[in-house]
Amino acid sequence: MLFYLYPRMNLQEKFRENWNRYFYQLSTDNSRLLLAVSGGADSVVLTDLIFNTGFDFAIAHCNFRLRGEESERDEAFVQSLAAQYGKPFLVKHFDTSAFAAENKISIQEAARELRYTWFREIVSKPPVNDEPRSFNYILTAHHANDNIETVLMNFFRGTGISGLHGILPKQDTILRPLLFATKEDILAYAKEKELAWVEDSSNASDKYSRNYLRNQLMPLVKTIYPQAEQNVLMNIERFKETEVLYNQALNLHKKKLLVAKGNELHIPILLLKKSEPITTILFEIVKPFGFSPQQVSEVKKLLDADNGSHVASATHRVIKNRLWLIIAPLHTESADHILIDENDRTITFAAGKLSFKTFPASNHQPPTESAVAALNAEEIKFPLLLRKYKQGDYFYPLGMTKKKKLSRFFIDQKLSATQKENVWVLEMNKKIIWVIGHRIDNRFKITPSTKNVLEIVFDSIN
Repeated sequence: MLFYLYPRMNLQEKFRENWNRYFYQLSTDNSRLLLAVSGGADSVVLTDLIFNTGFDFAIAHCNFRLRGEESERDEAFVQSLAAQYGKPFLVKHFDTSAFAAENKISIQEAARELRYTWFREIVSKPPVNDEPRSFNYILTAHHANDNIETVLMNFFRGTGISGLHGILPKQDTILRPLLFATKEDILAYAKEKELAWVEDSSNASDKYSRNYLRNQLMPLVKTIYPQAEQNVLMNIERFKETEVLYNQALNLHKKKLLVAKGNELHIPILLLKKSEPITTILFEIVKPFGFSPQQVSEVKKLLDADNGSHVASATHRVIKNRLWLIIAPLHTESADHILIDENDRTITFAAGKLSFKTFPASNHQPPTESAVAALNAEEIKFPLLLRKYKQGDYFYPLGMTKKKKLSRFFIDQKLSATQKENVWVLEMNKKIIWVIGHRIDNRFKITPSTKNVLEIVFDSIN
């Protein structure tokens, strides 16, 4: 509901209408709210609106210790505000700069993480002393202009359609009941009610991207499109509904394409190639695994790439394996498909650990244990793929010139059903070079002409 289309309603009336639209299940009888109050006009107005609506609440203030005396001034002001309304005051001091440096994140990210972690800790605690009940929800004073800035930032970052719905009114225990109101509405209400507030001097600095949009970009845009803010707000409403349709269609594609196997997702390449629009579908599939919009084109190239080709995010790899794309965690202990590069010396996986070393063949002593594989290094081309055995696999067992299915090999080795399920293989370009802990492939054995040996040692966890 876009309340700027209804100018005859005052802000308190609009607030009640908006509350009944998004938070109708919360009443003054069943709720106790925690208000995040910085001391600025937005949070001061939110406090007054909630008080006039009759809710039971407390005020929480974060002192990030980033602005010296100004931070102390803000804390003292919010404490006096809580006393004015007769509500409990909670405060937390943070060494935000140290936290940001330790976690290698920006000051803004650090402040956000610190405050929401603290807020959630408060909400999760049971009531103490004579308090009637614990807090149900955290309320923040995000407003319509914040929403506009968020959507623009998401658009420029390339987050896709999910970033265009803007800030949601409700996320878990966080409520944002002021999203309907513009900054102009909020300031007009504060002046009409003669409410006092404090100004954060950092809001005037353009070193933060949000401030630059607010102070520089939007005023310029409004000189060309005076109704720009209202238009963006109307688009946000449209994008919310568009996203519903988008996700319905996307889920149909995902249902056809994604095969879950443990911690991995397997995607049939032939079916994916027939899907349209393929780039958008791929983006939405890989985005939850940390892949950026810029990486989607690289993932798309995997469809026609060599076996074992891959693209990595900070947490996952997309691997081309024959007729499949496999999204596997980088954390190898939880993956069923693991790529091994030439420089890898140890790989830990679900069944144990593999250790790799290369040395001249003149120093080679034939291994006496099945847990050691000695291979002709000249015949090995990286990357290698470490994976679990599957039906249909075959190799050329050492000493044999004819191929044999692994299922038949296991019968010869008298492996139990459970033992078969726990067999892993090392593959190179669709060829199994070692059935780990059992037998190497005859095509990769040491010969009199071998110059270098690749030795792989398997340390089982069993």
